[in-house]
Amino acid sequence: MIKHSKYSLVAAILAGAVAAGCATDSAAGTVEAASAEVDSATSEFGAVGTLESSEVHTIDVSFDNADYDELIEAYRSNGDKEWIEATVTIDGVTYERAGIRLKGNSSLFSLSASSDAETLPWLIKLDKYINDQNYEGLTDLVVRSNSSTTALNEAVALELLEIAGLASQDAIAVEFSVDAAEPVLRLVIEHPDDLWMAEEFDADGALYKAESTGDYTYRGNDPDAYDEVFDQEAGKDNADLAPLIEFLDFINNSDDTTFVAELDQWLDIDAFVTYLAMQDLIDNFDDIDGRGNNSYLFYDTDTDEFTVVPWDHNLAFGLTPGPGDPAGETGEIAAVRPEAASAPESFDAAAPGPGSGRGDRPGGQGDPGAPELDQSNVLVERFLANDSWSALIETRTAELKAELYDSGVAEQILSEWSAIVTASGLVDTATIETEAARIRSIVSS
Repeated sequence: MIKHSKYSLVAAILAGAVAAGCATDSAAGTVEAASAEVDSATSEFGAVGTLESSEVHTIDVSFDNADYDELIEAYRSNGDKEWIEATVTIDGVTYERAGIRLKGNSSLFSLSASSDAETLPWLIKLDKYINDQNYEGLTDLVVRSNSSTTALNEAVALELLEIAGLASQDAIAVEFSVDAAEPVLRLVIEHPDDLWMAEEFDADGALYKAESTGDYTYRGNDPDAYDEVFDQEAGKDNADLAPLIEFLDFINNSDDTTFVAELDQWLDIDAFVTYLAMQDLIDNFDDIDGRGNNSYLFYDTDTDEFTVVPWDHNLAFGLTPGPGDPAGETGEIAAVRPEAASAPESFDAAAPGPGSGRGDRPGGQGDPGAPELDQSNVLVERFLANDSWSALIETRTAELKAELYDSGVAEQILSEWSAIVTASGLVDTATIETEAARIRSIVSS
């Protein structure tokens, strides 16, 4: 389900004007007017709940040190992400007995008893232990990890994904501290839950999160076989895992003719084309076609269609994992995936179609120097094997490049987020400029 925002409409106007040429005063006036509209549109930030993205916010958490040590040990021992009680203060408003747990996968590879709590990825849940406790309606906050100091890459990527019409998450810059210690700059985003799903999709449905230990393979009809593969995050009153399992059965086991003829009955093709195009444009190889399994699947109970929802963009714009992540040094993924069923014998895992750009990505089929990651996605592979769908991606990529990059929209977003990070006073100017320049080199190319 592709959303349409004022941003994409404004950018389309601008791109159209540029494409038509500016030989006349009228055309020049159109570009000038559209540019003004872009400036106006991109200055209207989103919000995480009522927390405006145009401001730098403060979040301080405190918890019992013994609880924290047990939380760390539980994850290191068996991968469990246990909840502990915490006191959370947001912009001066304090909430007792909130819940907090680790949230992440590769970002936790280097987790140890000596890890600084203010640098870890967290999920904060204000109503975990006290029913209905909320910050003006907001209950969940995701404190993101990032391989950059500023997190500009993810902030910009999330806004661009939304402008492209995809379901995305709003983000805020936060001065984050633990036990009132010196704060560090963190990016905090919305948590894809029932509230987020209702806001992003104008339909009843269910939301499934692809786990890092899973993939899109079919593992039979038993829901228990998907315990470490998909987790249902929202819409439990609307559907269970049955629709997801049927979808996985179709994309893995249908013959080629049936797959091509009937996929549009199972999947929002337009949204998926945009998803693949955008992952290339923002240079994010940590998507479902790269080294990661980062995505959600939204199931529309009215249409029975699935939508691939982008998630986890802390490596967008060409970033690689940080030094604590083994993948950053060896290119190998430490997490072990369960045994999965193979693709149907009739399926020919052809190279990506022309113009898709997928084969040139790190770890992709077109990168002979990249390590073998063995994390291909059957849906992507079968989709790209079809020339018509590959051509759609090529066309959509060109359209989005014109709308987002050539128009100056991405540059405007980058400038505004850079100003917000600067206002925090937590990152030196040279670092901000360096990390912004990396993004600019991509959006200006």
